[in-house]
Amino acid sequence: MHILHIVQIYHPAPSGAARYFIEIGERLVRDGHRVTVLAANAFDLEHFWMEGKRSIAERTSVHAGVQIRRFPVQRLPGPPLLYPVLRRAMLETSRLPGTLPLLRRMALLTPRLPTLWRYLETAPELRDVDLVHTTNITLDFAIVPTQDWARRRAIPHIVTPFVHLGEPHNPQIVQYYTMPHQIEILKQSAAVLTMTDLERAYLLHKGVANELLHTVGAGVTPESTLGGDATRFRHEQRITGPIVLTMDTAAFDKGTVHVVEALRRLWARGVEVTWVQCGSLMDHFEKFYATLSDQEQARTRLLGFVPRATLHDALAAATVYAMPSRTDSFGIAYLEAWCYGLPVIGANAGGVPDVITHGANGLLVPFGDVEALAAAIMRLLQDEALRQAMGAVGKDTVRHSMTWDVQYTRVRRVIEGVVAQRHNILVRGSVSPPAADAGRWGAQARPYAEATFRRAVLVLTAPTPPQS
Repeated sequence: MHILHIVQIYHPAPSGAARYFIEIGERLVRDGHRVTVLAANAFDLEHFWMEGKRSIAERTSVHAGVQIRRFPVQRLPGPPLLYPVLRRAMLETSRLPGTLPLLRRMALLTPRLPTLWRYLETAPELRDVDLVHTTNITLDFAIVPTQDWARRRAIPHIVTPFVHLGEPHNPQIVQYYTMPHQIEILKQSAAVLTMTDLERAYLLHKGVANELLHTVGAGVTPESTLGGDATRFRHEQRITGPIVLTMDTAAFDKGTVHVVEALRRLWARGVEVTWVQCGSLMDHFEKFYATLSDQEQARTRLLGFVPRATLHDALAAATVYAMPSRTDSFGIAYLEAWCYGLPVIGANAGGVPDVITHGANGLLVPFGDVEALAAAIMRLLQDEALRQAMGAVGKDTVRHSMTWDVQYTRVRRVIEGVVAQRHNILVRGSVSPPAADAGRWGAQARPYAEATFRRAVLVLTAPTPPQS
């Protein structure tokens, strides 16, 4: 099979979505398939709406057998605020009836990937694509044109949306992932791959057909994650006491600000603990960090983006892992922490409650509750037996059900089912348009069935494979 992945941010950029597609793509290649990744040239997420952020200059490359092609991001002229203002305008527009076509057009205003769109339409190397897999439903500027392209060619399109559910009963976050045009993208897909059953249940509630939804989760490879050197890290960073570690983009929604505020309260009580952060820094967090006193900053190690080897050293040296985020559909970093036997602290938000079992392999706190977070950190710092017990449960959880091999098996099963269904429709299409298969595809059925019928006629009458 030739499988096309459309991923907004990809290797070597640090992104959970990128890691998910790297692991799937590499395994597909090892299984004998051809994988092509089309990605933006962004390294930092903020590059999509802000000048001066990191991008990747290399346009084409190969990583572990996966063909990668990158396309430059274009933005409308204006300040960085233009993007969130546009998304807010889309949200307000979505409350009005009959605005679905308008929302799809607004999604393509900024940022844009016009050279990717042209490449899709003209590249001969994409004529044999068997399946398209897109992701990150909130970055819909890459999905809308891709889905249109795939539909016109009767190529099945599946989506891993990574819906961020936010806090329970608070639509502030999730409303930007479930606007009508975004839900319609999912309804029109051949399959929707969710990270957790919480995400699946939410999309089912929003009207996505049950038969389209598949919970696949994420994972980690313990063998390639282990091996960090705690002594080396502590020596290099000049740390002797307990360490609270955070590994992700430093941002308010990730709970990074709240981790620092919780530790400030502990420092004020005389608690000796150092905070280590590994991951990209959002502008607003850098401004917040600049307000800390010199004494407070001396108790932190703001490392930013670091190589994987340094991440593993930090994990080996850490005492507690804390990432109380409301914008994680899963949270791969929790699994990496469990590989090292660390207890973890997450927020009771997003898909995290389906990953962390409160009181067993970690602790959950309300998002933004600094006092509860400080108490959770203090509880784990004071109780070594509890830390070890939670870390052991977490390690066992990873070993049995949260490895990339387990996750890939689930994804591969979905891919094979979708492609097999397409093949069956093509074969039966030689007699008549496959109306009987329409129910299998939900809202996508009619255009998909008619297009596959036309494609089947071409297959049967052309001396060479049809070129769309």
